[in-house]
Amino acid sequence: MSASDTPEIRRHMERLAAEGVDVVRVVYPDLIGTDRARDVLLDHLPTACEHGLAFCRAVYHTTPQGDVVPVAGGLDAGLPDVHVRPDLSTLAVLPWEPGVAACLGEVIDPATSAPAPESPRDLLRTVLARCAEQGLRPVVGPELEYFLLEPAPGTPTGWRRSPETTGAVYTAGLRSDPDNHLLRTLRLLRDLGLGVVTGNHEFDGGQYEINLTHSGALDAADRAFRFKAAVKELARKEGNLATFMAKPFGDAGGSGFHLHLSCETSDDDGGTRNAFDDPAGAYGLSATARHALAGILAHAPALAALANPTVNSYKRFGPDTLAPWLIDWGLDNRSAMLRIPPERGSGARLELRLGDASANPYLLIAGTIAAALLGVRAAEEPPAPLEGYGYDTDRSALLPSTLSGALDALEADTALSDVLGKEFTASYLTYKRNEVERFQRHVTDWEFTEYAYHL
Repeated sequence: MSASDTPEIRRHMERLAAEGVDVVRVVYPDLIGTDRARDVLLDHLPTACEHGLAFCRAVYHTTPQGDVVPVAGGLDAGLPDVHVRPDLSTLAVLPWEPGVAACLGEVIDPATSAPAPESPRDLLRTVLARCAEQGLRPVVGPELEYFLLEPAPGTPTGWRRSPETTGAVYTAGLRSDPDNHLLRTLRLLRDLGLGVVTGNHEFDGGQYEINLTHSGALDAADRAFRFKAAVKELARKEGNLATFMAKPFGDAGGSGFHLHLSCETSDDDGGTRNAFDDPAGAYGLSATARHALAGILAHAPALAALANPTVNSYKRFGPDTLAPWLIDWGLDNRSAMLRIPPERGSGARLELRLGDASANPYLLIAGTIAAALLGVRAAEEPPAPLEGYGYDTDRSALLPSTLSGALDALEADTALSDVLGKEFTASYLTYKRNEVERFQRHVTDWEFTEYAYHL
């Protein structure tokens, strides 16, 4: 950052100091959407803005257990740096951590002065630039579910659902949340400025859902990323664990990450309108909406690699789970992969129900928009909508049933990888295939129980 920007930085510093803040936490998403960060003392913020904070690029290639996967540009290049500069437009004081404010970081490859190839935030920016060429501005509303767990010493995992109450589906209050976790979380997230609007206890014991407002796609991804990090941090503060794992328990349903997608475009009066609405169009949808829908259906197998990005993700699928494992769409039909909510006019939109909560918000949103954009370019119509309850393989094609299958579909879908970027796609495939390989070598408790005594 140039010296001419110093007065702006000083204004931020003076405001933060007046609010009692002496530390700025600079945060950015890694490849799987978890937060990487460094705390900067307020007096050193100008230096961080000018020169950036040095991180090893291989942080993008590091597994949840701390091992480094041999992705090109990391180990093979001698573990070079990336530089992370604070994005001061995203500064927010943390309501639960006195004296600390947080902001997102911009990740730059110092060798090229360009964004790091694995940067999820910059990948989304690239896809949005392609949309702008078509005169479209995607608008996204994220819906995320998660489980709250409390310590359970002596159990196989060391955690149990908090609470384990069953049957309290779509409720709020002490019946399903005796410790008022949801109320505390909603209020703190509101104070952080994340645009949360509603929350409720979800289907299973200890499972919650919090919805975020609609906004431009990059802002929505930023808020979803910060939301997940904040929920996990708030749970840790109370000695609990909040997990966005797709299916943490065999006897419970999974956690979804549903996306509501629409697009704005310019109208004849110089304003904007919802590009998905057309009262005269089929189903009350514009040709743009129908083409976008067709594109998501066409690229759904590859999109699954981003929407369902873990080995565990595919255990969320199955008959009567309300988690989509077939490629279909329907009008206000929650058994379909793509649902068209009943609102039209300014509320016309698509709801992609494919994603699970473990998805990286930037990658899920980028992949969905890229598939929709390809559909708009191809100008093809979708098939007839699903009628009645879905999950019928005679009517709809199957999605990949494993992470390996989804990764193969992503590699084969050259049109989608062209929009996402070949370098990013290659890095992602290498990283995720390593995850599959590690799982295939792991001996599970199920295998020991099934075989050890009898064989």
